[in-house]
Amino acid sequence: MVTVPRRRSALTSLLLLGAVVLTACGDEKAGAAADPAALASRAQTRGIAPELVYATDVPGHTLAQQSVGVLGDDGFSATYVSPKGGQVRLAVDRGTIGAADCAEQPAWPAGAAEAVPVTCVRDGDAWFRSGGDWAEYALPKRGFVIRVSGTGVPRDTLREAADRVHRPTADDLDALLPPEPDRGAPVERGDLPANGDGAPDNDADAGG
Repeated sequence: MVTVPRRRSALTSLLLLGAVVLTACGDEKAGAAADPAALASRAQTRGIAPELVYATDVPGHTLAQQSVGVLGDDGFSATYVSPKGGQVRLAVDRGTIGAADCAEQPAWPAGAAEAVPVTCVRDGDAWFRSGGDWAEYALPKRGFVIRVSGTGVPRDTLREAADRVHRPTADDLDALLPPEPDRGAPVERGDLPANGDGAPDNDADAGG
């Protein structure tokens, strides 16, 4: 019977395709991927490691472009804000997090004078950390941790934002790290002598 092997082959192909799709979830987003050279250039200009640049989509929030910047030595940070004043911070920095130290890692909510005590529970592929009105989803990666946090933000909003974390698309890159403005070529001055130390010649236009 030749139909059985064909069915097995088709089923195997579907299972393999499903595995690839599931593996890609969380790190990639539909849309044109950001150009690696452009990502590296724009990130490194700001002191950020390109591999630590991520983006997300937060329900009811938009990116505050002025908040984008370097975190620590070469990490990445961006804040998404809502019209009502809510803020969700996306932070990516080198390090690790696990059951042994999840609750021990300090949390400093925005505006807090000191760190708050943290409770920590596993939630799928992430750790949910909370203390008072502050909460965070921490997603461990290989050599770094992605954190989505906020104060007074519903847990399901943080969870959805964490689920939507992905490597930047071309549109994300333009929003997060727009190209540096072209400041043009330096203006040539007519009063600079051809030889010497370059000091201006104030008599360059004088007659006589």
